[in-house]
Amino acid sequence: MSVDQKTVRRIAHLARIAVTDEDVPHLQGELNAILSFVEQLNEVNVEGVEPMTSVTPMTMKKRQDGVTDGEYPEKVLRNAPVTEDNFFVVPKVVE
Repeated sequence: MSVDQKTVRRIAHLARIAVTDEDVPHLQGELNAILSFVEQLNEVNVEGVEPMTSVTPMTMKKRQDGVTDGEYPEKVLRNAPVTEDNFFVVPKVVE
């Protein structure tokens, strides 16, 4: 895939970058070099390679997922302007 001068101007417009007519050929060469490198990456055989999140092996830290009431509902309910039976009272928004 190669980029022509019209495409360079379009990319510059979409990126909101001011590009002079003198800069277009240089940018065209740079974009074509980048795309050439990306095409080379398509030739790499990645069959059997597991996706990774880092270059060093690591595992996610996990905690037990347990439901709790916070163990201090009185403190939490003190923030509410209106409560009823240990619940927040909110205005009805759906008819």
